[in-house]
This record gives sequence, structure tokens and C-alpha cells, in this order.
Amino acid sequence: MNEDVLIHQIEDDETSLKHYGTLHKSGRYPWGSGENANQRYMMFLDHVASLSKQGLSDVDIVKGLGLESTTQLRALKTIASNGVRRADVDQAMKLKDRGNSNVAIGRIMGKNESTIRSLLDPELQKRQDELVIVADMLRDKVKEVKYLDIGGGTENHLGISQTKLQTAVSMLKEDGYVVYKFQQPQLGTGKMTNMKVLTPPGTTFKELINNKDDIRTVSTYSEDGGRTFLGIEEPTIVNSKRIGVRYAEQGGTAKDGVIELRRGVDDISLGKARYAQVRIAVDGTHYLKGMAMYSDKLPDGVDMMFNTNKSDTGNKLDAMKKMKDDKDNPFGSVVRQKHYLGKDGKQLLSALNIVGTEDPDGRKTPGEEGAWYEWGKTLSSQFLSKQPPALAKEQLGITFNVKKAELDEINSLTNPAIKKKLLKSYSDGADASAVHLKAAGLPRTRNHVILPINSLKDTEIYAPQYKNGEKVVLIRHPHGGIFEIPELTVNNKNREAKSLLENAIDAVGITAKVAERLSGADFDGDTVLVIPNNNGRVKHAPALEGLKDFDSKTYKLPDGVEFHGNKQQLMGDVSNLITDMTVKGAPNEHIARAVRHSMVVIDAEKHNLDYKKSAVDNGIKALKLEYQGKTNGGASTLISRAGGKISVENRKARSAKEGGAIDPATGKLMWTPTGESYVRRTESPKTGKVTEKTIMKTFDSKKMAETDDAFTLSSGTNREAVYAEHANKLKALANEARKSMIETPSAKYNASANLAYKPEVESLNAKLNIAQKNAPMERSAQLFAETVVKAKMQANPSMEKDEVKKIRGQALNEARLRMGAKKEKIVLTNAEWNAIQAGAITNNKLNAILDHADLDQVKQLATPREKSAMVPAKVTQAKGMLSRGYTQAEVAEALGISTSTLNEAIK
Repeated sequence: MNEDVLIHQIEDDETSLKHYGTLHKSGRYPWGSGENANQRYMMFLDHVASLSKQGLSDVDIVKGLGLESTTQLRALKTIASNGVRRADVDQAMKLKDRGNSNVAIGRIMGKNESTIRSLLDPELQKRQDELVIVADMLRDKVKEVKYLDIGGGTENHLGISQTKLQTAVSMLKEDGYVVYKFQQPQLGTGKMTNMKVLTPPGTTFKELINNKDDIRTVSTYSEDGGRTFLGIEEPTIVNSKRIGVRYAEQGGTAKDGVIELRRGVDDISLGKARYAQVRIAVDGTHYLKGMAMYSDKLPDGVDMMFNTNKSDTGNKLDAMKKMKDDKDNPFGSVVRQKHYLGKDGKQLLSALNIVGTEDPDGRKTPGEEGAWYEWGKTLSSQFLSKQPPALAKEQLGITFNVKKAELDEINSLTNPAIKKKLLKSYSDGADASAVHLKAAGLPRTRNHVILPINSLKDTEIYAPQYKNGEKVVLIRHPHGGIFEIPELTVNNKNREAKSLLENAIDAVGITAKVAERLSGADFDGDTVLVIPNNNGRVKHAPALEGLKDFDSKTYKLPDGVEFHGNKQQLMGDVSNLITDMTVKGAPNEHIARAVRHSMVVIDAEKHNLDYKKSAVDNGIKALKLEYQGKTNGGASTLISRAGGKISVENRKARSAKEGGAIDPATGKLMWTPTGESYVRRTESPKTGKVTEKTIMKTFDSKKMAETDDAFTLSSGTNREAVYAEHANKLKALANEARKSMIETPSAKYNASANLAYKPEVESLNAKLNIAQKNAPMERSAQLFAETVVKAKMQANPSMEKDEVKKIRGQALNEARLRMGAKKEKIVLTNAEWNAIQAGAITNNKLNAILDHADLDQVKQLATPREKSAMVPAKVTQAKGMLSRGYTQAEVAEALGISTSTLNEAIK
């Protein structure tokens, strides 16, 4: 619709509509044409009142006047009413200044004396002027920043109601200001943010979109605070004279990637940690990349010893990586910088740049000791699909039963608004689980970072979180097959390991030979899943004959020739091939060819290898033809196809008129094509002839997400059937949750409870106000970060997906810091919960609170307390997991309950 408001007059005896302009803009029959503004306002109000008296509802009047919504109608009525009142106030005050009494003024103006008193009341006038004040403030802000974000949360910063903000904006629209709405993709989530921006008269939508990074909020933000756009201070430079290099010829391969540090040196201190993944700037041109840990055996004059599998060239810098010509991202990684107190009492920047950013949820800092313990323990389909189908079926069964028990618990909740909120979240999660196909981890499965302890035997592992003497297996991704799974015996008595890693919570010590077995892992931060295997449930096999003594570096490119290729795409391609071959029962000699090629691909960028020659030597095209149906490959089993990308025509949720976004009979999501398209123009270089083709707009989705039956992605093997059945059961749970959601009524508001719980209601409103204030800053942070990422991608068009992902996270973290964006979760008190249960707040307000609440706490408050906080299905599931060897802590974590609740339920 045009920005001008179209007003139409409905005539009693005719069905025709006559076009009008805005309240005070020219049109065919503008309100009060040729008269003053007060008459225009009065004519508009009289006309709307006349239509209402004729029995027309607000919705009918909106349609008749050609407005966008009842909200706009209310805003125009408020503007007109305020205009009339301001004119009346001006006239009353002039008459009062001339010495007239209130009664006399009333006779002159045709109003009673009480009305005149209200017109002359300064407090009432002050409240009426608030709209003008807000409108003027917004006008001044637009002059200052040009593009002003006025979306959700803006009213919280201004301390006014949303209605008052909308009305003030409508006043500016009457003066020609333009409001644009659009959706902005969120970095990292794939979700969309609704943007609403106020712009000066004459601004086009294209102009706004081209300058999205200039959109500002009514609040202030920091320009830079001395930091770059990715939050990096200029790194502390270490002199290479302080660094020793242990090359391959000197045993460096056995600790490849480890940076040994001298204890007690302030600028390289790990603080309370004993190991960390770091980047260290050297001589301003190069940097060290690896795992830092202490050593007590460093030569004099050396503060750091870098271990590498490279040979000595005579220049130690050749063993290091060159710093990127980008002050925002000199290491090509997301890093967190730390400070220490210098001897002069000043805060100084450490030379250790820790990989990862601060965790906003307060968990262990990424990249340092304790962080890996927080990582997920689930089993990927890439690993589990290569195990016997019975094991996959059992672990997927546990995953399903936990999800089913969770749904039963949500359905037992009594508060309808909370029940609907949790059902929505649950259904989204169940759909996502059907795509990624992860299974519950086996008992005591944990992620650990690997560190070198070469005094161990090649059949041993130092793992202080496991029992001495027990058997464990190690799983690393990418995972080629059971031949890459070493089974080791825990030896927690090794002296070297105890001196460096005693009681380490998330690090294990292994030899270099074991690391090589793990897809050629090194010690610069690689991680493994450690799984106890005394019962032999995880199958493993000796290394393939075709892999013995294979060195991927035999494919080294000649000097001067650089690696070119998309590493992530190449790795995904060969990983899918190995998965498809394994699922289809390929012989070991075929698997060995694909794995050799995968080892070259993994190291291709790092060591500048010729992956194209490797593909030829290993006959990869022939393998693809045999196991994937064509020489250029393509995933051919459910395991590899589930997460595959598929383009889908743009669509929107089905409207209420079309039956609703959710099918009430099945719970399935229902969509309507938008029909959006664009014209692609192509000019022939030979003839100059221009051809046009209409292209439908699409978005990227996942193949599993777009099918109702997972068996459509299967090639028919037993392993795939296990996963297809699991995916279909998860999809059914998601549909069941949505069906339950639309059958759940809205929460009922109780006016009496609102009065009875007045302090709690006020407290909830205050908490919501604080939480909602973050929305404008978060939108600004998203826009700011998007601009930074685009600039980085334009400067480096060959940037790979994983590097782009890192930059996105880094840019967003810094943008949030600058904009002051900080998510404030609402934590409810027992009294506030009682107010909610009593219906003291409206359904809309409760939904707004839930959008910002700690849902785990809300769920705990909402769970019935008659006998136990666990529904029967959860109790059954808990007992089953305990019988399989899971600890009480693991069961409680899986079921989302406390260990005390678990103990109470299983007594």
C-alpha cells in the first residue's frame, strides 16, 4: 500500500467509494479543504462517528476508509482528538487572558464550565502534550541518525505505552515521514528479526536496505572502545628469540601442535588452567597455533617450545603460520584475549589469545581447561550407523523415550499459556532432532581434548575421569569406520601424565601413534569422545592394511603452487562417500581407497596437498559410481542425505481463512506458496540479445525436514531402516505436540486477581520492561555484525563456511558489546508465579514474559507437585537407563531434572 493513507466515504444510498487524501494532505476531497486544521480534525471525527452510528464496526470502517488496520484508525482518531483539543485549549487560554470567567468562556465556546476547567488544567494539558513531545523527539532523532529503529522494545526505552508510540509515529507519517517494515536474518540462528524503521520524507525502500548498517536505536552505543570490529585488541607480540622449535627430526612429531610454556612467566601464564587452545603472535608477522601446557624441561633462555612435524629450514618462522593481513582477524579464528596485572600495577594484555569467546550463559570459558567437559555427549549418525544396527536401535530408542516422556510431562501442565509455549518449543526441537539424527550417548560418554603423553604404551590412555584398568574406546570426527577406533586400557599411574594432568576434568593423554590412528589427529586442540567399553558394545577393528604407513604428505604440491578448493565441501563430499560405502557393505579395500583420499583432503589446506591427484590415484570416481550411482557423487543413503540441502519455493504459514498454520486433525505444519519471483536478465555476448526468465524465489532447507516419510530418503538397507523409523517417530511427536498446542485454550484473565496481586503484577511488569529494552540493541547488533561479515567476505571471496561461521560469531559478540545488547532472563518468584496462576495478568502479557523467561524454571514451577515431579513415563525411562549403567547424574541430565528429584521418584 502507498504510504499515503487512503480515506473513503461510504454513502448511504450508493456502494461506490470516493477517494480521499490523508487528514491534511491534498486529495480529491481532502478533509476541511480550504479551512483550518481544527476543522479537518473535526470533520474526520464526525465522519467516523457517523459511520459507527450506522452500525459499522471498526473493522468495517477500516476497510471503508482504506486504512491498514484498526491500530491505524485508533491512531488517526487520537491525532484528530488531540488536534481538536489543542485548538480548544488555545482558544480557552486566549479568552482567559482577556479576563473572561470560565462560565463566560463556556458560553462563547458552546461548552459547559467543567469542560473549560479541564481545558485550562495544566496537568491535563501536560499529558495531552506528551504525544507532541514524543513525536518531536522522534523527528529530532531521525534528523540526527536518518534511519531510526522503532520496533519492539523502543517504547520501553522511551517509558511510554506502545499505543502512544504508534500514535506519535502516525503523526510523523502525516508529515510525510515513511515507515518501512522488513525481515532481517539473524546471524547464527537462521531465524528472522522483524524490523520497523522510521525514515525521513522521500526515503525509498532501496535506499534504506542499502544502508541497513546505518539504522540506529533511540539508545546510545559505543563507537569502538579501542577495539576492532571483531573485538580484537592489537595482540601482544612475542619476540621469536623467546621461542624454541622442536622439529620432526628432533621428535616434534610426537607432540605435534603442543606449545610448552615455562611456569611463572606473567605474559604467558595460563592462570588457574593447566592447558588451553591458543594463538600467539610472533614478531608481528607469524603466529603459533596449538595447545598450550606447562613444561619443566625447557632449555635456558626459552620461554616457549613449539612442537611440529615440519623439518628445520634454518628459519624458525617457517614452522609457524603467517598472520593474516586483517587487524580484525589476524589469526583467522575467534579468540578471547585476557589481561594480567603487570609489575608496575597496570593491566597488561597477555600474549595468549584463547580460542573461543566468553560464554554468555556463564559456563566454562571456551578453549580452556573445563570447557570441553560441557560439550555434547550424543552419538552422531556418522559414527553409530557404522556400528551394528542393534546398538543404533537401542541408543535411538533411549533418545525417543526421553523425548516422549518430556511431551507427557508438558501435557500434564495446568497453566495453558505455559503449556502452549513449551509445546511450541518442543515441536520445533523434535523436528530438528529428526534431521540431525543424534542418539543418546552411552554411559559415562564425555568429550575430551587429547594431549601427548608418549611415555604411555600405545595400548594405554591416561584418563583421570575413568577407572584405572578399564577399557575405553575413542571416537573422532570425521569418522571413517570402526578401523579408526582404538580401544585402550586406562593407566592413571603414569608419572609424566600425573605431573601435567592429574585430575584433569576434560583432557586425556595418549601417544602420537594412537593419535595417528584417529584419522591422523594431532595435538593442537583435537578432541575425542571417550566411551567406556568393558562390555565390548562398541565394535572396533584393526587399522586397514591399505592405510598402514600411508602418509598424506606424499601428495605435497610443488613449491609455488597453492591449494585451491572449498575444504568444507570437499570433506563433506568424501565423508558422505565413506558413510554410503559403509552402510552398503563395501569391502575393506574399497573403504581404504576412500579413507586415504579423505586423509589427503583433511590435510590439503594445512599442508598444501594435491587432492585432485589423490582422487585419481584412489579411483574416487569409480567408487562414487558404484556406491552413489554417478561419477560426480551425491549422497545416496538416508544417513548422508538427511541433512542435505534442498531449495524450496518461498512460502508462508497458512492463514486462518485457509484453515490455519497447523492441521487440527494431524498437527502437521501447513504452508501456502508466496508466489514471489524475480526476473533474471541475460545478455548474449555474441548478439547482444537480452532474454528474460522468471525465477521463483527459494530458501534453503534440509531434505529430512521437507519429507513426511523418512523412508523416501533410504536406499533400503537395514541400518537406514533403523534411522528412518526413528525419524518418523520424532516427526509424529512434533505433530502430536502441535495438535495438543492448538487444542489448548488461552489463559483466562482475572481482574480481581490483578488487584489482589498488585505488587506481583507491578514486579512482573518491571522485569518485562527491562527484558524488552534489549530488543532494539539486539537488532542493531545484528545489523552491525552483518555489515562487518559482508565486508570480510567481499575482501576474501574464497573464505570457507567454517571461517565465515567463526567471523559471524566474533562480529556478533563484539557488536552486542558495543550496542549494550544483553539478554536479561526473567526469573519468577513464588509469589509472582501464584499471581500468574491466579490469572492476574493477561494472556498476551504472560506470553511476552515467557518469551524472556527461564523456561526450565517456569517448567519446574508449572509441574504438578501432588506426589512427584516426574510423570510415570519419565520414571520408567529413568529406571531403564540406570539398569543400563548410566549414572544418576547422567540420567538426571538427560531427563532435565535434579538428582534429588530422581532419587525421590525411584524410591
